[in-house]
Amino acid sequence: MSRGGGGLTWLFDLDNTLHDARPHVFPHINRSMTEYIMRHLDLDEAEAGVLRQRYWQAYGATLLGLMRHHDVDPHHFLWHTHQMPDLARMVVAEAGLRQGLKRLPGRKILFSNSPQHYAQAVLDVLGIGGLFDAVYTIECTRFQPKPSLAGFRALMARERLRPERTAMVEDVLENLVAARKLGMKTVWITREARRPAWVDVATTSVLRLPRFAHALAEKGMAR
Repeated sequence: MSRGGGGLTWLFDLDNTLHDARPHVFPHINRSMTEYIMRHLDLDEAEAGVLRQRYWQAYGATLLGLMRHHDVDPHHFLWHTHQMPDLARMVVAEAGLRQGLKRLPGRKILFSNSPQHYAQAVLDVLGIGGLFDAVYTIECTRFQPKPSLAGFRALMARERLRPERTAMVEDVLENLVAARKLGMKTVWITREARRPAWVDVATTSVLRLPRFAHALAEKGMAR
């Protein structure tokens, strides 16, 4: 068995995992989604905001509710709600991100609920696109976003991943629940003090992952 964590494949979430989307990016996307719902469903701002939040809570993504109940074209929705000409000034990232990821042994795959054009643009701003062996966005999973097991299974089958040799790095616990159900190792990016027993690693930053890589690769493996 490979040592030092090199035997693991790392699945990385994007927003609030590889960069901080809370200050600028998420508020912009939320506003864009609300405006889209206002225009296409003929609702006022308050009604559109309530509907956006309701579908997000019910389905894990506003898009799914709009597709199921209003026959919204997902490509049209994702394109128009993820337009950010000022993206370079909106992305908040830690210094040394590229170097930190380069030090992490093993394959790296991006697995995001965001659309392809946005995910690639963020990776370009961060300067880390070339570090990933593959990029899976919501289009790749036929619009079955995390925490849907269907999206996870599609990625795993296409990349021929063994769940016990795969680690999901993610800020959303519900998505880690799905990864754990499939037998993956789980890394929670969080500032919370608590850590559920089924989370293998809880840390504040992906820059800290290299120090956990060996122990995570060894955990639960037969000798």
